[in-house]
Amino acid sequence: MPDITIEGPDGAFSAYLAVPKKTPAPAILVAQEIFGVNQVMREVCDWLAGEGYLACCPDIFWRIEPGIQITDKSDAEWKRAFELFGLFDVDKGIGDLKVTLKALRARAECAGTAGTIGYCLGGKLAYLMATRSDSDASVGYYGVGLAELLDEAPSIAKPLLLHVAAKDQFVPQEQQAQVAATLAGNALVILHGYDAQDHAFARIGGQHYDEEAAKLANQRTLDFFKEHLVP
Repeated sequence: MPDITIEGPDGAFSAYLAVPKKTPAPAILVAQEIFGVNQVMREVCDWLAGEGYLACCPDIFWRIEPGIQITDKSDAEWKRAFELFGLFDVDKGIGDLKVTLKALRARAECAGTAGTIGYCLGGKLAYLMATRSDSDASVGYYGVGLAELLDEAPSIAKPLLLHVAAKDQFVPQEQQAQVAATLAGNALVILHGYDAQDHAFARIGGQHYDEEAAKLANQRTLDFFKEHLVP
C-alpha cells in the first residue's frame, strides 16, 4: 500500500502502512531506527501484516528532513544517521507516534487494540510509549538511552517487553544492569537478554544480524502481541 499521510499538531507527515489480508485486525505502530522509514522498517511492517496485524511506520524525522530512507551500508550514511539522531526531538517524536497510534485506531481496518514496536532509537521510543501513551502493549529491541529515562518507569501501566543485547556497543552493561534493576519490580515488564549479541542483532542484512537470536526475539514478540492485542 502507498504511504499515507498523518495529520499532526505541527503539520502533516507520511507513514508506511501495511494491511493484513484479514481485517479488522489489531494494529501495531512501528518506531523507526535512525535510518528513517527505509526498506528494513517497511519490511518489518510487511512481516507484521503477514502475521495478521495492521502495521504502520511514521516518518518521525520529517521536521528535520522528510522522507529519509538511508541504510547502514556506508560511512556517509552512518554519519547522516547519527546527525539525524542528534537533531531529533524525542518529545515531539513521541507526540507524532501518539497521533499516529490514534489515527491507526480510527481506521476501518483496525479492530481497536493497538501496540507499539521499536528498534534502536525506536526501542527507546517504545519504552516511552509505555510510559507516556495508551499503547496497549509495547516492544523495544535494543533501545538506547533507557537508563536516562528510568524516572518514568512508575508510569508504565500496560505490558512492556524489552529485548536487550548484552554486548550492545551503544548501551554499556552498567546501564543495562541499572535498567534491569529498576524494572525488576514491575510485573508488567518482561526483559529478555541475548548474551552473545550486539546492537541490531535482529536487523536482517546488518553487520551484527544473528538469525537464531532474531528468530527467537521475533517469536517472543509475536507471542507477546498475541497475548495482549488479539481478543
